Amino acid sequence: MNDALLQSALRFHQAGQLMEAARLYSDIIRGNPQHFEALYRLGLVHLQSGRFSDAEHLLTAAIRLQPQVPETYYVHGCALQNLERHEDALKSFARALSLKPDYVEVRNNRGVSLLALRRYEEALACFDRVLSARPGVALVESNRAAALSGLDRHAEALEAAERSIGGNPNIAFSWHHKGAALARLDRFQEALVAFDRAIALNPQYVDALTFRGIVLGMLDRHEQAVDSFSAGLKLAPANIDLLYNRATSLLALKRFQDAMPDCQAVLREKSDFKYSRGNLICCRLHLCDWHDLEGERDRVRKTLHQGQAALIPLHNALISDDEGDQLQCSRIWTELDCPPSRTPLWRGERYDHDKIRVAYVSADFRTHAVASLMAGVFEQHDKTRFEVSAISLSDQSDHMSERLEQAFDRFVPVQGRDHGDVARLLHDMEIDIAVDLMGYTRGSRTPVFALRPAPIQVAYLGFPGTMGASYIDYIIADSIVAPSDRQALYAEKLVHLPHCYMPGDDNRVVAEPPGRVEAGLPERGFVFCSFNNVAKIVPAVFDVWMRVLKAVDGSVLWLSAADEIAMRNLKREAETRGVDAERLIFAPFVNGGDRHLARLSLADLFLDTLPYNAHAGGSDALWAGVPIVSCRGTTFAGRVGASMLNAVGLPELVADSLESYEAHALSLARQPELLADVRAKL
Repeated sequence: MNDALLQSALRFHQAGQLMEAARLYSDIIRGNPQHFEALYRLGLVHLQSGRFSDAEHLLTAAIRLQPQVPETYYVHGCALQNLERHEDALKSFARALSLKPDYVEVRNNRGVSLLALRRYEEALACFDRVLSARPGVALVESNRAAALSGLDRHAEALEAAERSIGGNPNIAFSWHHKGAALARLDRFQEALVAFDRAIALNPQYVDALTFRGIVLGMLDRHEQAVDSFSAGLKLAPANIDLLYNRATSLLALKRFQDAMPDCQAVLREKSDFKYSRGNLICCRLHLCDWHDLEGERDRVRKTLHQGQAALIPLHNALISDDEGDQLQCSRIWTELDCPPSRTPLWRGERYDHDKIRVAYVSADFRTHAVASLMAGVFEQHDKTRFEVSAISLSDQSDHMSERLEQAFDRFVPVQGRDHGDVARLLHDMEIDIAVDLMGYTRGSRTPVFALRPAPIQVAYLGFPGTMGASYIDYIIADSIVAPSDRQALYAEKLVHLPHCYMPGDDNRVVAEPPGRVEAGLPERGFVFCSFNNVAKIVPAVFDVWMRVLKAVDGSVLWLSAADEIAMRNLKREAETRGVDAERLIFAPFVNGGDRHLARLSLADLFLDTLPYNAHAGGSDALWAGVPIVSCRGTTFAGRVGASMLNAVGLPELVADSLESYEAHALSLARQPELLADVRAKL
């Protein structure tokens, strides 16, 4: 009777009628719980149906009955793999191979578990052995590509993926592995095509949707990246990588309110997930949502001291008052995301040039704070001694770009070229000194410098602090923003410019100022201003501002317009401190630097921020003739105001504490003759 039932069950099984086969196998087992074949076959049906725990239970029972059948161990190992019990799966595969050493399917699956455990060398050895027995198996070539990627052998991984696709172009895994290899070779456009093909073959392919979104982000196509991550999250709502990466793209789009739930979801799942706490802090700062800000700062500091990636260096600069923490943060970022190349392009060769070759690398050779500060520097290089090139990481162009192109001997756009291409370009140009004008700001290409294309590599202006990278030799500073006695807190050697590290373009003009009412200001009353990114505003400084407003009748605080939620939150915070919200006035963006300076000149006094001072905004204020009251901080970013005020001859406007800062502001606001003297001096 059992034999007849078994034959019927096998026929249903072979025909793909799994439910009927399972029913008959179960009938046999009810009559004979020790029936090996029925236990094994029912376990196989459950495996094929996705009921992996049931499969594992049945196959364990079958193995107890007949421990010498390699196929049972193989299927058992596959069930364990699907339960993500890879160490246990390896034990089953090892037993199968001990019984049948030439069992290539087992050896391939053993390699897959080794991949999951990130034991890439062993996985590669498995796949190589399978291919030596059965050359050209497309799926095995695809697995081999994954192992090679894990070993950072991305060019070989690409070759393996392409062999797999050549053998069978309809395996989604192969296209995914090709895309991953291309992405890691910085060939992002080609990678995108490969991921699109993988998703076309398998629309449920969550990993491909994730990597596709990351590549779109690398191409600065963040709206599409968000769509890709969102598609993945419909399939896997709790996927932490998708949540993290969607938050990152939303941050790039300045959609801070939308990014916050993703940041919070990541932290609920894994409280130390890389950079996520910093992303949440960044959202809250840009929205002026200061809930538990001090607690978040303490948690970040603790995480950094444990050597973990709590936040990116730029986010840390916004909240940190400790240069040691900033060095630690930059070192962690460099180690994880941009370590020095094991095969640097420049290997100590000497160049024989008539002129020293300098290349400035930036995505900001356009209407941007960096360009507006540096334009005069570029124009005033001594062309008899220096050959000066611009390596432009962006394809955006405007009137400032046109001006800058005339200042350089060579202006080379490299947007769309991968990091390796850009580094090889610098090396082929025999650049003596490569200057990174971006550091760890948006759009930077630090991996270019990690490849060491030039003998001397310098950080300047874009990022106010150490990059923590061994491949950046110098940071250009001055004796105030980075004093010599702080050298131990910088990975780079300090180079001090006289007076002030901050440049200024002396060709800037100021248009005819508008009237106060036209600018949105009251006709009378003292105007304090702080035209800064609102993310630089923190509660301790805002407390001072509100006390100053209350002490100076009729005064207003003029701020840069920001996100509607941020402006609403600032008004609420003002009212909480007893100040009418209408005394906060938000200035909308105006086109044209000359118009911006003209409007800014209507302010009576600029109030600096801390721990991150106004930088380009502070330079604008001084250029417009508006005095700044600054508080000297304990980091590079917090000493820029002191540096600029010392350089223009107004060191008396630099306070050493928030109490002194408040007293300075009140003194100038209450004594018109004193403020007039300062403005005249400026």
